[in-house]
Amino acid sequence: MPNQLRITQVRSVIDRSKDQKRTVRSLGLHRIRDSVVKDDRPEIRGMIAKVAHLVRVDEVTDGGEER
Repeated sequence: MPNQLRITQVRSVIDRSKDQKRTVRSLGLHRIRDSVVKDDRPEIRGMIAKVAHLVRVDEVTDGGEER
């Protein structure tokens, strides 16, 4: 099973560019403190890099615990 990442939105997308808003939405985040768990893949890492100032990322182990 691939490693997973817990992505949490920590800042608002108000006054951000459209592409940053779309990236946050396509990650599955809708509001501040929303969290999603995604597989650790290059596509997801690229999206995170684009909006790194708006999200917090934690690695998730197999047992669902954060590292």
